[in-house]
Parts: sequence; structure tokens; C-alpha cells
Amino acid sequence: MTAPIQATVALAAFFLCGTVAFGDVVLFVSEPYGGFGHMNPTGHAAVYLPRVCAATPTSLRRCEPGELGVVISRYHRIAGYDWIAIPVIPYLYAVEDLTQVPAFADPATVLRLRDAYRRTHLIDLVPDETVRKKNSRGWVQLVGAAFDRRIYAFQFLSTVEQDDELIRILNSGKNRRRFNILYRNCADFARTTVNLYLPKALRRSILADAAIMTPKQAAKSLVSYGRKHPEINLTRWIIPQIPGSKPRSKPVRGVFESLVRSKKYAVPLTVFQPFATGGVAAGYVFRGRFDPKRDAEPLSSPLAVRSAFFPSLASADTQDQTNESPNN
Repeated sequence: MTAPIQATVALAAFFLCGTVAFGDVVLFVSEPYGGFGHMNPTGHAAVYLPRVCAATPTSLRRCEPGELGVVISRYHRIAGYDWIAIPVIPYLYAVEDLTQVPAFADPATVLRLRDAYRRTHLIDLVPDETVRKKNSRGWVQLVGAAFDRRIYAFQFLSTVEQDDELIRILNSGKNRRRFNILYRNCADFARTTVNLYLPKALRRSILADAAIMTPKQAAKSLVSYGRKHPEINLTRWIIPQIPGSKPRSKPVRGVFESLVRSKKYAVPLTVFQPFATGGVAAGYVFRGRFDPKRDAEPLSSPLAVRSAFFPSLASADTQDQTNESPNN
């Protein structure tokens, strides 16, 4: 069994256990993909809330026993809404049953799974006439993210009371489109959401991103906060992209990093604005460096996932093995 397939099985074991042991909120930072990702390699940010579920994709409630929570994010031009909440399994794999996740996925399979879920659960949000329009592919971001991207996850402790406050704020506010790529993007939404749980944890960077919030900066600032506040028990892992014939996602980058490391931007910038290039490079070197893979544990097997998220079970197994060992 290949590592990506093992990771999918491991993630299934994690979700099917029904609870999250170490942390209760997870920041998802997804790698860029496709044509837009080539032009803007900053990726996507979302927040997974294991104890918060969706009464509808635009209305939140507390989860019932056995429910696994939602992934919530800001999207652009989807039915005029600012944020949308999708159950975590469909968000990652476009199915409701983890046994239906294909081991290998081609574009036709992914499209079929996404459209089947849309017709069953999102038809009011994304009706057929919307799908038939040109430039209407934005809705596919709602489901099946792991077919398109590798996802980095950063999990931290929270309380039920904080969940209730988030539900109150989002349900009582105006959920109307506010997206702006410079100052109200998906990473800004993740920043405000995480900061409800950890005040001032996520911050913009002027030197690395010209004060534009990016998914990479969100992860970097959360990791920095976690070092200063070990009580949040920050845990990191990697959800791999499902194997298949779809193109692989690319590394997530910040604003100045994109300008420095992408030839399509670096060459003309150097030719026409050499001094600006030096400033951009300095900003990236001194404030923009961050590797989301560092210290992140890939989901490589069910045992590894159980050990990471359910240490009490791993300890029980060890104790059982000790008790079963013959006395010398």
C-alpha cells in the first residue's frame, strides 16, 4: 500500500473514532493548484471545527454525538455568501462515507463525486443553472479538496464555550459576500476565526506580505504563538493529495516569496525595478521563510494516527502487551 493511500486509511481511522483528543480547532492550509494557483501561489485557508456542525451550509449549530464537525471558509462568488460550512469528510473527499474514497482518482471520477454531492446536499446553494454558466467552477472548492491539494493542518485546544460564541457571532452576522483578495480573503477569515479562540494569535506581516494576509502567514503566526503558549498543545500533520491523474498541487507561498521565487514575476521586477526587487527579497529572507512541512506528521498509517490523536489508547495497548508478556 502506498503512503498516500495509507494516509487516507489513517485519516479514516481518525475520523471514525468520533472525537478529537488533542485539539478542538484545526487551521487548514492548502497548497495552490491549477491556473489560478500558478498565478497566485498563496493557496487556501480554512478552519475545521470538530464540535460545530451545519444546520445548513450557512447556519451553524452544536454537533450531535457521532457528528464530525465542519470546515468553514470564505469563498468568492458562491451564491452571494461570505462564508460556507461543509462537513469535514465531504470537504476533503466529496463523499459521506470514507469507504467510498477512491484509491486513485482521475478528473472524471472527481467531477462525478463532486456533482453527486452537490445534487444531494448543495442544490439550493449551487443549482444546475449555475454549474452550466461559464466561469462557475468556484463551487468545486467546497468539496473534494484532497483531490486537488495537499493540506497542512495545525490543531490546537479550545473550549465548548468558545465554540458557542463563534456560532453566535456567525449566525447573528450578515453572511453576505465580502471577499477582497487584498484585505478580506480566505486567510483573513481564518485569522478572525482563529483569533476568536486565541486572541491576537494570527497577524499580518508587512515585511513578508505587504500586510496582505496569506494562508502561509496564518500558519507561521500560529506556530509562533504555539511556541510561546505551549498550553494550546499545537499539533501539526499533513493530509496528502489523493493519488491520481490530476496535476499535483504546488508549494504554498507568501506574497514576497512568490515574487522572488517565481520567474514570471522575478525577472520583469528585476529588470524594471531592481531596487524594489532587493527590498522584496530582503522581506522574504528575514520575515517570509516558513516551511509548513517542518515538524508536521504525515498520516501514514492507522496506528500512527491513533498514536498521535488518541495517546490513551496507545498507552492501553502498551500496557496490555506488558501484561500479556510472560514473566522471566
